[in-house]
Amino acid sequence: MNEFLTNMAGVIAAATPVVVAVIGETFSERSGVINLSANGLIVLAAMTGFAAAYLTGIVWVGLLAGFLTGAIAGLLISFSSISLKQSQVAVGFILSLLFRDLAYFLGTPFMVIPGPTVSGWAIPLLKDIPILGPLLFDQNVLVYFSYILIIASYYWIFHTRQGLVLRGVGEQPISAYSRGIDVNRQRYIYTALGSGLIGLAGPMYSLSIKAGWNGTMTGLDGIGWIVLSITIFGGWNPLRGSFGGYLFVFLQWLGLALQSYWTNVPSQVLQVAPFPLMILTLLFVNIGDTEWVTRMLATLPRGVRGAFYKLFRFLRKPPPASLGVPFERE
Repeated sequence: MNEFLTNMAGVIAAATPVVVAVIGETFSERSGVINLSANGLIVLAAMTGFAAAYLTGIVWVGLLAGFLTGAIAGLLISFSSISLKQSQVAVGFILSLLFRDLAYFLGTPFMVIPGPTVSGWAIPLLKDIPILGPLLFDQNVLVYFSYILIIASYYWIFHTRQGLVLRGVGEQPISAYSRGIDVNRQRYIYTALGSGLIGLAGPMYSLSIKAGWNGTMTGLDGIGWIVLSITIFGGWNPLRGSFGGYLFVFLQWLGLALQSYWTNVPSQVLQVAPFPLMILTLLFVNIGDTEWVTRMLATLPRGVRGAFYKLFRFLRKPPPASLGVPFERE
């Protein structure tokens, strides 16, 4: 039991950067801006964060550097896609490749050298709670920050006036503009904020989960694409998105754990299993409205059919109506 709790505590810690990045992407896409640069941005921020922490000897400077790297990238994306009205998909994809290769080039002097890391900090009293204590409260400050971020971001988006404005500029920007809201300004703000959180995920890896900078061997290339898929899976909701982040890392851990039991299965198959599982999950989430599924469900008893429809409605959340669409003042 203790070993299992230790492993699950490790899953929560390892999922923290993914969860933070998913929430960042959620903020950006809720405002109507797709940030496809997330993959390269996480790699670049991991390098800049580690470099800043190494040069100053202060971990928090590294985390701040990662956030600022992301925020600056967000402003660049906003300027290109909002002010210059270029394709958000094209801009994001090109920047993702640029950021990744820039990280590998600029990070060469910092490869395979020891640097500062985030220390663990168990919360007094709370860490002594049976099961939940060692699972949730014997972590480090970054994990505790993610707990607060999950709750605060959900409350902000769905229970505040500012959150209503955010959803408005992503869903009905013309209506928001007619009510005196500066749509493009809001998009600039939330894209910079969201990209900053995505950038923060970078040094969360290089200063905590995968301490150090190892260039192409860092193993971060691909995480950003998972973040984008989890954002969709989460229905642009911080709570569901966070669950998706924890689920993905749990599946990664499960693949590693099963290697000792399924010795006949190549280890590479178990290691990559979470990725196709996420793809299948996304497909399942989005097939509810397809014609062939409708025909198949029509052959089932009414009660079973109704249960499936409720499940599909719960899982499938439409994207913000104006996601990826430039706003034009009339």
